[in-house]
Amino acid sequence: MFLKPDYNLKRLFDINLEELKSQGVKAMLFDLDSTLMASKSGMYSDEVLAWLENVRKDFFVGVVSNNKNEEYIEKVRQISDFPLLFKAAKPDTCAISEFVKKHGFTPCECVLVGDRPLTDILCGKNFGCKTILVDSITCDTESKLVRFVRCLERLSIRK
Repeated sequence: MFLKPDYNLKRLFDINLEELKSQGVKAMLFDLDSTLMASKSGMYSDEVLAWLENVRKDFFVGVVSNNKNEEYIEKVRQISDFPLLFKAAKPDTCAISEFVKKHGFTPCECVLVGDRPLTDILCGKNFGCKTILVDSITCDTESKLVRFVRCLERLSIRK
């Protein structure tokens, strides 16, 4: 199924980096809001930032966001130096394709990590890279409506 990720994990930190490396993955692309940081917070936790720095030792680390708010994106840029693609328009693959090509990678060398099947995973599948679905890092504090939508999305990948 096209929305079914290659890996479905509880937490970002559960990603097996050695396994990805053995599969030829050289670039890890991460969704921003609810994957790396709380939605619209503009702040990485110390734990996430330390983990990303560790990932960077063996992989290219890129951040891919649909966010269009330039002030917000600039705030994110101020706190880290990870290459950042905003206005990505996921699940469309045009922007991510250019971003990956600009940094010297092919789709088969990439993995896209995100919390949404209908944007992140579908984008990765359409792009031709591996995909990892993780739970939202803010799932405990999200509204009932957001949790309901996430539940419906998750049902779509269980088949």
